[in-house]
Amino acid sequence: MGEVLKNYINGHWEMGVTTGTSENPSDLAAPVADYARADARQAEAALEAASEAFASWAGATPQRRADVLDFVGNELLSRRDELGSLLAREEGKTLPEAVAEVARAGHIFKFFAGEALRTPGEKLASVRPDIEVDITREPVGVVAVIAPWNFPFAIPAWKIAPALAYGNTVVFKPAELVPACGWALAEILSRAGLPAGVFNLVNGSGRQVGRVLVENRLADAITFTGSETTGKQVLQQAAARGAKVQLEMGGKNPLVVLADADLDRAVDCALQGAFYSTGQRCTASSRLIVDAKVHDTFLTRLRKRTRALQVGHAEERGTDIGPVASRAQLDTNLSYIEVARTEGAEHICGGEVLERPTRGHFMSPALFLATPEQRIAREEIFGPIAVVLRADDYEHALALANDTPYGLCAGICTTSLKRAMHFRRNAQAGMVMTNLPTAGVDYHVPFGGRKASSFGPREQGRQAAEFFTTMKTAYTCA
Repeated sequence: MGEVLKNYINGHWEMGVTTGTSENPSDLAAPVADYARADARQAEAALEAASEAFASWAGATPQRRADVLDFVGNELLSRRDELGSLLAREEGKTLPEAVAEVARAGHIFKFFAGEALRTPGEKLASVRPDIEVDITREPVGVVAVIAPWNFPFAIPAWKIAPALAYGNTVVFKPAELVPACGWALAEILSRAGLPAGVFNLVNGSGRQVGRVLVENRLADAITFTGSETTGKQVLQQAAARGAKVQLEMGGKNPLVVLADADLDRAVDCALQGAFYSTGQRCTASSRLIVDAKVHDTFLTRLRKRTRALQVGHAEERGTDIGPVASRAQLDTNLSYIEVARTEGAEHICGGEVLERPTRGHFMSPALFLATPEQRIAREEIFGPIAVVLRADDYEHALALANDTPYGLCAGICTTSLKRAMHFRRNAQAGMVMTNLPTAGVDYHVPFGGRKASSFGPREQGRQAAEFFTTMKTAYTCA
């Protein structure tokens, strides 16, 4: 596996207090890398370095910031195949999906290279004579980035890139399942021309490293993507000291299929949204709400297509679905399948642990008929498991779609413009898709949800400035 992947603190690569090993969920006999796990002291040192470097980076010219981000974006794009292979090995995403994710991360950095040159501001005339009013945006300070394992390049990119573009400094903690991907991104940033301390990488546990990043007064802002339970803890701890907080915490996303839908297209949307990336996306279509008039026909077609999906090694040609990312996640998936059976959900297909030539966390995609109150239809599972809910008509389908504590994404398949427009206005979600999978978003527009899915300003796009900057209003008398 080569040398141990180190932490990056104040411009230097450092060992940690312990060493961990990143596994390959497609082949447990071929681990990806050994990595240094930082402790609380090193997390504090990273925050101190970021705090000391803030003034100089906040004062850097927009062109300098743009050049740094453009360098990172160009290297990610030029190395997408190599880094995509690393991602597929470490997280289990199929190789085409992994390569596409690295490319997306590259485009995100290049987008924010442009945004660094056009930080918004406004000049207004005062209501009083001979006074001008300037409204400007300034960086927040030190930003703690706590990222999940399911998109180990793209999600850190859409947090780190805007943070740096607007003049903040960063301490980045990747998820422990994907330290090699986090290290690879940090290694590129270490060569991008940033002053020491502007960007820092600390691998380690949430109990030690994560806790320091959330509780330490030097972290002016925390951007977190992960579970709802952890997100609530982050919010409580950060709010206690007045830090700025941005949370993305998942979803239980509906895809509504109406009687007038193109059923082949609807099945494609359901299949991609529910099962691709092994269902390990916060935007996955885990609730398929189908009009009773086409319910049986849709289910027959979806069952056939689901059974035909090829589950296998993430890097093998022809694999549609890679392994589940970890043993813990596989156990969670299997426990929900048992709960579904206990509560009376009707098993349609899938949900079995699979044997493959290499030992890994392989599972066939599972489909159930359920009722709205069953746990499998209400709780986020984060695996290749979907439920079909029968709706009497459009109004019932909309009510079922909104009957969830989450509100990240919602989709509808219909040929009726009237229904599509009504659904877009009335779906209680931050993002709405029409005749498209719920999973799959652009990098230059806002990302985020409502209710228990999100908290704080949106991520991505120009709206990222709302979180990564603070506004100043200045009055000048001529």
